[in-house]
Amino acid sequence: MNLFKKVTLSIAAAGMLGVSSLALNNTNTAQAATTGDVVTVSWDGEAASAYAKPTEASNVTNYLGKATSWKVVAVQKDGNGQTWYEVGANQWLPASVVTDGWSVSQAPVAANATTDAQKVIDLAKQQIGKPYVWGAKGPNSFDCSGLMHYVFQQALGKEIGGWTVPQESAGTQVSVEDAQPGDLLFWGGHGSTYHVALALGNGQYLHAPQPGQNVTIANISPYFWPSFAVHVN
Repeated sequence: MNLFKKVTLSIAAAGMLGVSSLALNNTNTAQAATTGDVVTVSWDGEAASAYAKPTEASNVTNYLGKATSWKVVAVQKDGNGQTWYEVGANQWLPASVVTDGWSVSQAPVAANATTDAQKVIDLAKQQIGKPYVWGAKGPNSFDCSGLMHYVFQQALGKEIGGWTVPQESAGTQVSVEDAQPGDLLFWGGHGSTYHVALALGNGQYLHAPQPGQNVTIANISPYFWPSFAVHVN
């Protein structure tokens, strides 16, 4: 079953696309998310603005892409009674631009994921919200390849290599269209890949994006389309 369809994809994480600030007037609300839960950006545009403090009067510190998921680290109401979620250091989102308050253990996974893939996916989702740090391999922070190394080592005892290029040889190469949940997705040419993520199914992947951002779930995008995938043996 093809998990990725180019013609039906939405825009991925705004931090990779450099989108401009958007006003916050969406009417969607989170489902009573609490600290430790995960919320998903449901803003109608490409990305929602994240603020330094739980008020729109504060500075915009980041732009979080539509359909990306973030772990809630704090909850607060402003003077108008609006609920805000802190989803990273100095990154506050109003409840009006997020939806789907679910715990990490309840995060949706494609039904056809194999047992081993499920273990890797479950562990990877437990890392949502942890910060990107270049060269970090966990357990408190990660870069993109460090996150993949950690989840395969800890979940399955598999050594896939510590950075993207050796990870290219961790299994059998498949096309992005044929990638299955638990496969690795790579960006860049063979021998010079610069980013790696974990395929989740349903057009989504989990990754450690870049400095200043946290481990999150994103939608695959035609503007940031993976180069190839690898099914880890």
